[in-house]
Amino acid sequence: MSTPTPPVPAISPITTSSASTPSRRTVVRRFALHYAEMVVAMVVGMVALGPLESLAFGALGWTSVTDRADVGAMVMATNMTVAMAAWMRFRGHTWRPIAEMSAAMFVPFMILLVPLWLGAITEHTLMVVGHVLMLLGMLAAMLLRPSEYVGDHCH
Repeated sequence: MSTPTPPVPAISPITTSSASTPSRRTVVRRFALHYAEMVVAMVVGMVALGPLESLAFGALGWTSVTDRADVGAMVMATNMTVAMAAWMRFRGHTWRPIAEMSAAMFVPFMILLVPLWLGAITEHTLMVVGHVLMLLGMLAAMLLRPSEYVGDHCH
């Protein structure tokens, strides 16, 4: 009677060459570049989609709708999000990180709308603090999954 031979576990070759593992500096550079690309995409969204939104609202007779700071902030966040999401999709991201990044852009303004409506903050504060929190929220979303923003699919 022979004893069965136990299966041999598959062993992956371990590579330690620097060619396959990017340096810390490279990873930080890729991460920062990706962040900057998204900020540029957001600015492009504001610049490109802002006039289109004005034309659309004008055609509907809603020329003063964005005069309200709350509506204007949400429309602007939408313009920025559309362009940023399109850029992320172009770069190969799946819908989950796009949704996370989009939330990071809307949530700060949504939170600040309550104190604005209560008169606790000004319209200027809404815009300044909202944008600062948006940028920090984007960074936080990226830090949740740093490999998402430095991997090969993001070049």
